[in-house]
Amino acid sequence: MPQSIGSEPLYDPQYPARQVLRVIADTWTPIVLFCLKRGTRRFNELQRSIPDISRKMLTQTLRKLERRGLLDRLVHPVVPPHVDYTLTPVGTKFAEAVALLCEWAQKNKGILRRVNFND
Repeated sequence: MPQSIGSEPLYDPQYPARQVLRVIADTWTPIVLFCLKRGTRRFNELQRSIPDISRKMLTQTLRKLERRGLLDRLVHPVVPPHVDYTLTPVGTKFAEAVALLCEWAQKNKGILRRVNFND
């Protein structure tokens, strides 16, 4: 018998936790959300905050977050272009969840060291 919480079976694609994981379960989305949690940032600021992300991957991640309604992109009509990225209220809620995971990871470094992530 599958586990469930209330009347929602965990294997149901509409189960809320699965919906959240579909949004944040890639390498860069949680990191970008965490960086934007501190406030409005420009593209280059984000890239400096995440030195191992490529420009292409950062662009794709920001576009995905914008499509999902998690961030707003404001283009200022100046030369050179100036673009600000800010979390929406929904994006802020997702960033809060990511921050909780980050806090848990910080407190449980020992557990993480023992887990083999090289499957």
